Amino acid sequence: MTMNSIIKSTGSYLPERILTNAELEKMVDTTDEWITQRSGIKQRHIARDDESTGDMAIKAALDALATSGLSPDDIDGVIVATTTPDRTFPSVAVKVQGELGIKPGLAFDVQAVCTGFVYALTVADNFIKCGQAKNILVIGAEKMSSLVDWTDRTTCVLFADGAGAVVLSAQENNEGLAGQGIHSTHLYANGAQREMLQTTGGVSTTGDNGVIEMQGREVFKYAVSYMADVVGEVLERNNITSADIDWLVPHQANIRIIEGTAKKLDMGMEQVVVTVDHHGNTSAASIPLALDEAVKSGKIMRGQMLLIEAMGGGLTWGAALVRF
Repeated sequence: MTMNSIIKSTGSYLPERILTNAELEKMVDTTDEWITQRSGIKQRHIARDDESTGDMAIKAALDALATSGLSPDDIDGVIVATTTPDRTFPSVAVKVQGELGIKPGLAFDVQAVCTGFVYALTVADNFIKCGQAKNILVIGAEKMSSLVDWTDRTTCVLFADGAGAVVLSAQENNEGLAGQGIHSTHLYANGAQREMLQTTGGVSTTGDNGVIEMQGREVFKYAVSYMADVVGEVLERNNITSADIDWLVPHQANIRIIEGTAKKLDMGMEQVVVTVDHHGNTSAASIPLALDEAVKSGKIMRGQMLLIEAMGGGLTWGAALVRF
């Protein structure tokens, strides 16, 4: 008998304001056709000036708790994946913990940009499997609009805001891969490529956040390559084939990268969760947002096998095999 971490519930939050490609045409030198062809994005949600990453994280956490059957008293820890925290310190996680009335326990942020949720999920999974926690809130939350240069048409059309959450819980499993839970996680980073996708500032350098700058072609090239590698590793590690995967739940950065990963798996796009068209790239929030939408719409059902994968600044990349 082994202990698995199961995704007990999902939740999400999106800001009310929707920014369409048509609106962006009036802001920068771009067109709806150009944005759609290169990214697949048609619209994205943008947080209010007075709406922080922590505010969105709290709402997503409350949504996940509401369907979990658990109360804040049952939660042993909070892990938030974000690259846009409310403050340099304390972490967004302790804000969530405090505002929800969760008892003292582990609470911290993880920063791996777009791969952040996969990193946070892995950390939480390890806490549970080693017996240090039973129920952990894992949240991906971002206010990427706060890092965007709204005069840079190559990046401002891509990024957006939102938050997604899951409640990860301990459950015994004696069924192997047939049982619910996280069956393997795979994390990587290549710091030699950090300048391909970065911000222009920081607390200990310029004293401000800076804005996003990206070497788009290079990032795209490595995204396709790294995703192919990590997907192959997941299949080999678990001795399965792509036919055993019910749903691909990818980071929602670019429809062409998503299509490339699906092709590598020989999966039809009808087996891929796609929200990039109406969410944009919400960095660490994109996977839990996509997961929650697919669960609530009835696409993803209990017992199905999910392959979760992402790549982001660092460069970082990773994947998880999960039976929902």
